[in-house]
Parts: sequence; structure tokens; C-alpha cells
Amino acid sequence: MTVALQGSLFSAADTVGPGSLAGLRRTVLGHGAWIDVLPGWLSGADALFQSLAASVPWQAERREMYEQVVSVPRLLARYGERDPLPHPALAEARAALNARYAAELGEPFRTAGLCYYRDGRDSVAWHGDRIGRGSRQDTMIAILSVGEPRALLLRPRGGGAPSLRRALGHGDLLVMGGSCQRTWDHAVPKASRPVGPRISIQFRPRGVS
Repeated sequence: MTVALQGSLFSAADTVGPGSLAGLRRTVLGHGAWIDVLPGWLSGADALFQSLAASVPWQAERREMYEQVVSVPRLLARYGERDPLPHPALAEARAALNARYAAELGEPFRTAGLCYYRDGRDSVAWHGDRIGRGSRQDTMIAILSVGEPRALLLRPRGGGAPSLRRALGHGDLLVMGGSCQRTWDHAVPKASRPVGPRISIQFRPRGVS
């Protein structure tokens, strides 16, 4: 069952764009990992969702898992270093994130990956972004969420009960940093109740995926 996007009071602004990052709050996870969270960072988030849903060239992919080829349970789009982003607000958001984090990260965010969770049946399994440099170096991934909130779970690598749960949507920002990709896993589970669509935009530095 697909549920329509429900508007948020926090994203009712006429303009679409990022706000101040002064309200970021850091949570230390342990093992050198941390996350920063800022709810409602992007104004006009619902308008941005509608624009991205309609204009991005979404791809349905299939991957080999457990010795069989299965459909990826979400739609995907990728933007490389030289690709124009699909909305000016995303370029503004990346510039603001670079101004805030480039010194700590040691380099700018360069690429963007988009995931379209169409309803509660779409999901992403437990994983860390350990392809490339993320498998051996500290790095950062900034996630901007528009659309209906979905749960993002985090747990120490190796399993066990989730240690942290954040509902992200309507312009919320979450940044995973330090050793997070090596020492922690994250997931967006399937929803047990009807839920509306969400788009996740992940900004990454070069060589991290």
C-alpha cells in the first residue's frame, strides 16, 4: 500500500534551501564513531521532495544476493563529481556542509547518491559504506532526508540489538563521521504500518561508497 506524502509544518516555507547549522547536536557512539543530527535543516523540504520525485531519472536495479538476483527495494540515482545536481537546493546544501565540515573531514563532499523509498515496503539492509576508502579510513557521509520520516537504525558492527534509532524526513540532516562506516552498521527497515514516500540524499567525499 502506497501512502501519499503528508506535508510538514516545518517545510511549509515558500523558499527551498538549507538553514543554519548552528543547531547541530553530536552523539558519540563509541569506537571512534559519531553522528551529528539537525532536525528540519532544509526549508521547503516537501516542495523539494515533489521536484526530485518528478525530475530525477530514477533507476530500478537488480543485484546478486544470497546466490540469486533480486530487485533492490528502492529506486536509485547517482551524481558524480562533475554532474550537476538535480535541484539548486542540493548544491546549496552541499556547499553549506563543506563550509562546516571540510576542515574536520580534510576534504569536501563531492558526490551525491539518492534513494527513493516509495512506501514502507522499500528498505535497505544492515550495512556500512565500506566500499573504497571507507573500509580503512575515517570519513563522513551526510544524509539529507525529504518526504515522510523513516527510521534509520544504527548498531555496532557484528550485530546485536540496534543501539540508536532516528526518524528522518521533512528536511532532517544526519551526518555519520569518524569510524562510523567501519565500526557501525546502519539500516532503513521495512515499515510495519503504511507510510508515505521518502527521498534520502547522501553526500560523500571522493572514493567513498
